[in-house]
Amino acid sequence: YTFIDRDGTSYSLRPEGTASVVRALIEHGKFSDTMPQKYYYIGSFFRHEAPQAGRSREFFQFGTELFGSSAPTADATAIALASSVFRRLGLEKTVRLHLNSIGCPSCRPAYREALVAYYKQHEETLCDTCRGRLTKNPLRLLDCKSPICHALAENAPKTVDYLCPDCDAHFSALKGLLDEMGVDYVVDSGIVRGLDYYTRTVFEFIAEGIAAQSTVCGGGRYDGLVSSLGGPEIPAVGFGMGITRVILALQQAEIPAPTIPSPLLYIAALGQAAGQKAAVMTETLRRQGVYAECDVVGRSLKAQMKYANKTGAKYVLMLGDSELESGVAMLRNMEDSTQSEIAIADVVQRMLNA
Repeated sequence: YTFIDRDGTSYSLRPEGTASVVRALIEHGKFSDTMPQKYYYIGSFFRHEAPQAGRSREFFQFGTELFGSSAPTADATAIALASSVFRRLGLEKTVRLHLNSIGCPSCRPAYREALVAYYKQHEETLCDTCRGRLTKNPLRLLDCKSPICHALAENAPKTVDYLCPDCDAHFSALKGLLDEMGVDYVVDSGIVRGLDYYTRTVFEFIAEGIAAQSTVCGGGRYDGLVSSLGGPEIPAVGFGMGITRVILALQQAEIPAPTIPSPLLYIAALGQAAGQKAAVMTETLRRQGVYAECDVVGRSLKAQMKYANKTGAKYVLMLGDSELESGVAMLRNMEDSTQSEIAIADVVQRMLNA
């Protein structure tokens, strides 16, 4: 998405996250660290295509990148991670993995030649966009959504028929790993991905029925990207997941979105000393893995109880000067409204056992 600002400056908004991650790691010399390296990102990105259902000018994406391994086990790890997200959301029956291999620089020229020769026979019937792609990036013709181009793609040469022995062995090993892991997939020769830096493995998780744009996650291997941006020769694999499209898939399947977790304990404190004690106790619980909250804005006890109820806290500990002096406070069970005294020194252990 490139545009000219009012002062004549040309700006380009980032279209995806992978290249940005790679540039950041090159800038900070991270590729000299121990491999493999694993990263994730969440952010907003931009596209200039006409907006439609499931596709807006600004979109939000979660992605992961794994650097340092060319083995098919790395591809399987990335794919299994994406699959686990859909499984945990309850979308394993709605979202399906489509898998393909587009080869490497050694075997792709022969495939490209066969593909161009095939489409040259039908050049007059191609859409205007695909006519331009025919010489610049013919692989993109395979994922064109126009009815005529889509029909032509069904009979086009398949990448898997032109793989060199190494790429063929890599793809066979990946399929075997996914079979062993119980990750269902369909080999789809039309999956080529829209970005030019992919090599070998490409994949998409598709949720049919959510909109014209049904791909909720896409990724693959990009072994040449790091070096092309000025870094060392480092193999890599990753994916990007469209958050809006995942939400659409949940709505289509009538699955409620995940809820924000509720704190186990809310500490309602009155007074400066109690507030400081509550903050320390809350941090102590958090370091032990217990989700706890306390007042940080000086609300009244009534307002704090109302807030605790709104957050869904299971317990509320009421703490004031007299409680600090006696060492005993009142613990309220918000589910059944029962209250009991508890030694302040025992609160952390009680929550760990709750």
